[in-house]
Amino acid sequence: MLLSFIAGCGANGSSGSSTSSFSPAIQTASTQRKRQAQVLGPCRTSFAGAHSEDVPLASAASFGVLAGSTITNAGLSIVTGNIGVSPGTSITGFPPGVVNGSSYAGGPVAAKAEADLATAYNNAVARPNASPLPADIGGMTITPGLYVAPVTLGISGTVTLDGKNNPNSVFVFQIPSTLTTAVDSAVVLTNQANACNIFWQVGSSATLDTASNFSGTIMAAASVSLGTGSNVTGRVLAESGAVTLLDNAITVP
Repeated sequence: MLLSFIAGCGANGSSGSSTSSFSPAIQTASTQRKRQAQVLGPCRTSFAGAHSEDVPLASAASFGVLAGSTITNAGLSIVTGNIGVSPGTSITGFPPGVVNGSSYAGGPVAAKAEADLATAYNNAVARPNASPLPADIGGMTITPGLYVAPVTLGISGTVTLDGKNNPNSVFVFQIPSTLTTAVDSAVVLTNQANACNIFWQVGSSATLDTASNFSGTIMAAASVSLGTGSNVTGRVLAESGAVTLLDNAITVP
């Protein structure tokens, strides 16, 4: 699968030269961004993993936030979906945070979701013949497929995921170490790309910096930390460590 670079492209991201330029994402206030994240439509599939290329999340698919040790929130974070932690039992900051779903502080439901997350994570890691990515994919347009970062992966500015007019198109990113997004960065979906079918397998920890707009499911081996006002249309799932929220909106697609 080839990577397409933008040369003065619009929202549909046509291919251009080997260098890229892009229009920066329009940023809005934190409250407005939360509202936008919550009104997006549901997945076009009846359950996660309905297509053979999907990563099979199973019961973890209903969780907007899942952690191994603790979930900590500060500010008015809004999670549309379940939250859970296992084998840890600590969930703090709700309220003032809001959960539009169920909360599981330990117990069999969260434990099963963590077990299913481990299966999904291993599924993503084991996929062969990934196309190589640069260390920073900001400014790029990427088409459906399997991709691998050199070690770490950064997103500065905007990366566009182009679904090629196929709502069932799947994107899987293998990241051996860390995933880090820059302030005001964005993962933009175009041509029917679907947050349901975007998976970021992270070998250690993921950090979304202030006011990031992110799409897809993060599956981190260790922890996930969200900066002030960052929004995720997808999931933040951590196997062994903590998930830390700060005035964020997370919406399970």
